[in-house]
Amino acid sequence: MSKPALKKELSKLNKEQLIEHILDLYDKNSSAKEFYKFYLNPTNEKELAGKYKKLIRKEFNVENPMKSTEKFSVAKKAISDFKNLQTSPESLADVMLYLPESACELTALYGDYSEQFYNSAYNNYKAALEFIDRQNLLEQFRLRAEQCVKWASPCGYGFADDIEDVYYQYYPE
Repeated sequence: MSKPALKKELSKLNKEQLIEHILDLYDKNSSAKEFYKFYLNPTNEKELAGKYKKLIRKEFNVENPMKSTEKFSVAKKAISDFKNLQTSPESLADVMLYLPESACELTALYGDYSEQFYNSAYNNYKAALEFIDRQNLLEQFRLRAEQCVKWASPCGYGFADDIEDVYYQYYPE
C-alpha cells in the first residue's frame, strides 16, 4: 500500500479510532514500540545506542570469540533499526563506527579471517566515515577511526592498506 492510499484510509478514522490503531500497532510491533518509546522519551538516546552496540558486539564477541557469529547482516540490521528511530547524527555515527571497530578488534586479537570478512568490515568502515564526514563529525570520531587502522595493521588480504587508505582520505595528515 502506498503512503497516499494509507493516508486516505487513515483520514476516514476519527481521533479515538486512530489512537486505538496506533496502540494496536504498538502492542503488535516491537519496532513501533521502540520508536514510540524513543519518540516520547528522547533523553535515553545513549542508553538506546548502548543496546544496539551490544547487538553488534554479540556478533563480534571479542571477549569470547568462540561465541561470536561474525554475521555482518545481523549487525547491519541493528544499525538500520537504530537509524529508523531517528536518533541524533552523533549517536548514529557512534553505532555505525562500532561495527567496523568490533570487527577490526576481533581480527587483531585472534588472527586472520576470510577475505569476505575483511571486505564487509572495510565497506562498513568506509560507510561510517562517509556518514561522519557528511555530518561534520570527523574530529569527534578521529581516535576511534584511527584505532581501526591500528587494529587492521597486522591483517591480510590487503585489509590493512584498504582501511588505512580510507582513513587518510578523511583524515589527511
